[in-house]
Amino acid sequence: MFHCTKLENLRAEGLKEEFGAMDGLSRRKMLMAGGALGAVGAWGAASTADARSLWTWAPAASIAGTGEGLDPEWVWDDEVDRLMASVIDRGDVPRVNGLLRAWTRNDQELPAGLPQDVHDFMQKSRQLPYWADRDKLETAAEFNKSRGFYLNLLNGVGGGMLSTAIPREARSVYYSKGGADMEDRVAKTSLLGFAIGDLNAYRPDGDVIVHAVKTRMVHAAVRHLLPQSPGWTRTGDGQKIPISQADIMVTWHSLATYAMQKLVEWKIPISQADSSAYLHVWQVTAHMLGVRDEYIPATWDAANAQSKQVLDPILASTKEGVELTDILLGQLAEQTSPGGIDRPLVDALARFLVGDRIADMNGIPEEAFWGKVIATVWPKLIAFREKLIPLPFVPPLAWTIDEAARQYILFYLTKGRGTRIEIPDTNRPGSS
Repeated sequence: MFHCTKLENLRAEGLKEEFGAMDGLSRRKMLMAGGALGAVGAWGAASTADARSLWTWAPAASIAGTGEGLDPEWVWDDEVDRLMASVIDRGDVPRVNGLLRAWTRNDQELPAGLPQDVHDFMQKSRQLPYWADRDKLETAAEFNKSRGFYLNLLNGVGGGMLSTAIPREARSVYYSKGGADMEDRVAKTSLLGFAIGDLNAYRPDGDVIVHAVKTRMVHAAVRHLLPQSPGWTRTGDGQKIPISQADIMVTWHSLATYAMQKLVEWKIPISQADSSAYLHVWQVTAHMLGVRDEYIPATWDAANAQSKQVLDPILASTKEGVELTDILLGQLAEQTSPGGIDRPLVDALARFLVGDRIADMNGIPEEAFWGKVIATVWPKLIAFREKLIPLPFVPPLAWTIDEAARQYILFYLTKGRGTRIEIPDTNRPGSS
């Protein structure tokens, strides 16, 4: 029997606090986007400290093409949430982690000896959605290979800087077990992020499915554990349970949508087939992470519209985000220079990737010299890479930027080697 009473009570308390007593109304009716009462409830959610907008994104724009219209702010991942609460409460985390260390390939059988409920959930959740298109996944793999320099830089450095400007994500990272060791945290984040971009990502010998299923279970464990952290509960913006479906899509947009927007902004030539395939690999990944199909955008236009609603309004500065940003940029500087003497270049590149607004939120200082250099030479580097201009037209200083970018990418790529995504059974030590 699942030990989920505490989690269910927290959900009920959160809904009651946000919307008032139900008075016989069902949660579904209360949250339906089309109903007047649902709109009032959602407006209440929009006025909380994290400035979330009224949920108006229509499920007709999703990969499912239809849906209930529930605000994803109040939707989690019920089945795995109950499962992981039970696994933690009965002390099975070390056993499960130990067995799952041997599960490393998409086509590999699940390890023998897993608790039956864990085995059954994983066997079901490792299946690709019926709408997954193998041809598109192959095209996406080739696109990731040909555009790997840009995508790895955007999803590694750029996405990392965006994540620390997302208050809930920054605080969830900071107060969870992974926040105590950012080197290890970067490594674990890199595992899934770069597995998605790997040539064999969804092939039998790839490992995206492995990392996605494990990450989904980690999310559920964090949902069970973080509400027990005094540090997190003081700074959760009224959220009773972390990592809602809305939160996952916020992170999704800080990677997939952000990367495509920057590629378009930089005028990188992209065919319609490549654009569609790149979206598809992220659509499949969202599904594998437990996101309901009705929240997964069907097109880039739909993704951009959803991003404007769920990501843009909630970006803000937090103490935790500023501290995490400083740690991440310090690690990058150490990667390219003894004692981190290249930190000004790191700061300037990070500011260039995410823009002044987000850089200011994260406390990234302005670097006048390197900032001007990057803004000047980056278009030349792109033009050379895309064979639009010959080598003599590229300023010599551009290669300093190019090499630094390569080193930062290498940092994220190599951090994942030799590490594992494992289920936590406690929060960050001393996070009171």
